[in-house]
Amino acid sequence: MIVTKFGAEMDDDAREPDLGMLIGQLGRAVQDELFSRLAEQGHPHVQPRHGTVLAVLPASGARATELAQLSGQHKQIVGVIVDELERLGYVRREADPADRRAKLVVPTETGLDEIGKGRAILAQIEQRHRGDLGDETYLVFKDALKHITGSQRAWRR
Repeated sequence: MIVTKFGAEMDDDAREPDLGMLIGQLGRAVQDELFSRLAEQGHPHVQPRHGTVLAVLPASGARATELAQLSGQHKQIVGVIVDELERLGYVRREADPADRRAKLVVPTETGLDEIGKGRAILAQIEQRHRGDLGDETYLVFKDALKHITGSQRAWRR
């Protein structure tokens, strides 16, 4: 039996989880807590896929093409999510004052409430992990994760 630095126990012959498994498990665990807590705080219809838009949507609004770039998703996927969020009352489409032919996706009051609560919950989650690991280790972890994410995004270049 091997005990890791952070107390996890593994059999000597157990397969160490790979990067994809760990990041997937972390993402699902964070989403599970985030969306459960959002439901408790008055947003039961918001789902993880909606975070694609709500996580990057500025209060002043943005075009769907900008949201696709910021989220790393295809414009068609963002369009479907915006349609869902509009039906749920979290966003509305408005004419872009810079170009009347274009539409801005703008958060409603309900959307702004969800965005604010979501950011607060995520800050609490981060603070909890920072407390568990200590400031220095957490900052090194987060910096390494940002680096790996940027490196991975560039794999085709």
